[in-house]
Amino acid sequence: MFFAHSPTVEDLMRRVRMFMDQHIVPRQRQWHDEVHAGHFPVSFMEDLKAMAKAEGLWNLFLPHLKEGEPGTRLTNLEYAPLAEIMGRVSWASEVFNCNAPDTGNMELLHMFATPAQRETWLVPLLDGQIRSAFAMTEPDVPSSDATNITTSIRRDGDDYVINGRKWFITNAAHPNCKLFIVMGKTDPDAESHRQQSMILVPAGTPGVTIVRNIPVMNHISPEGHCEITFTNVRVPASNLLGEEGSGFALAQARLGPGRIHHCMRSIGAAELALELMIERAQERKTFGKYLQQHGTIGEWIAKSRIEIDQARLLVLKTAWLLDEVDAKAARKEISMIKALIPQVHTAVCDRAMQVFGAMGVSPDTPLADHWTWGRALRYADGPDEVHLQAIAKMELAQGKERIGAMAAYLNAPPRD
Repeated sequence: MFFAHSPTVEDLMRRVRMFMDQHIVPRQRQWHDEVHAGHFPVSFMEDLKAMAKAEGLWNLFLPHLKEGEPGTRLTNLEYAPLAEIMGRVSWASEVFNCNAPDTGNMELLHMFATPAQRETWLVPLLDGQIRSAFAMTEPDVPSSDATNITTSIRRDGDDYVINGRKWFITNAAHPNCKLFIVMGKTDPDAESHRQQSMILVPAGTPGVTIVRNIPVMNHISPEGHCEITFTNVRVPASNLLGEEGSGFALAQARLGPGRIHHCMRSIGAAELALELMIERAQERKTFGKYLQQHGTIGEWIAKSRIEIDQARLLVLKTAWLLDEVDAKAARKEISMIKALIPQVHTAVCDRAMQVFGAMGVSPDTPLADHWTWGRALRYADGPDEVHLQAIAKMELAQGKERIGAMAAYLNAPPRD
């Protein structure tokens, strides 16, 4: 196995780090001040996006960019360390047009949109002119299993009519959010995985109501995690994404790479937390000793390093599998990283917060915000328990094929 990054990726990592250090990290205070004063989008975001685009640090996430489309074509494995660097600052990925949920939506449009849909929605998303949202999760059903969703997408002549309620829809409160990709049922009587479809709903369509921007751990994200109702929302039949009944398959195609992106950004946040913890431990004294001289703190630092490096290697393996085969073949590894990484993220941030004392839970460090998002990621794209059950199911299925093979390892006498 060869663990080094290619020269191309090493160069991109260096350039992304330099851009972060020069243009993003120094703006963190200004970002917080403007957002908390009610100014969003922040005043400097478009300037930073223009700079990143001019430097070729744009749309780095999309492995199948076509000739003429803005961005650098990278594999999932090549993009992973870049996402980690961006994850050190919660809003940094938007600067590079690599922010969720737009990345997943661009993947969907890239793979399944008609030429007209690409021109209307994909082109401005790739250019960073608009934002978008993915509306799947519902409050009234366990929608970690997408077959449970109840939103209705009913054909009516040359239109579809949409009725339903969604919540925790990221980006929906962003002033530049112009598109909702809505998942609902077009045929409730079909086979369970062929009932769902996806449809493109322009923001502002009559009947689309943003009910509220739901706080996450009492923290309100300016881009929104919103509850939305769709009441007799009418859009042309040409707005269907893919085919009727293909919604479940489209969702699986979207969520594989998206989970890897989330996990790599989480590792970036955990890495930052560890670095902050190490610096604090070497400059702060309690009871006459530096914090690093207390055994507990040293143990936290060591455990954090082990956990982060283990997590990173598993995510890189998953990204490699996604490139070499597909999301279906890598589904166990995708579930493994999704169950593991948010817990590593929150554990390392929690230790760092403890090392900082009361300052760690204040806005004077980024730790509380990072911890909050890490905790929320234990639900996003499926809760831990669903992924753990999926992993166990796959392991047990493989074990069933080998029943009896372990007998040679047992010391018990054979039974008559």
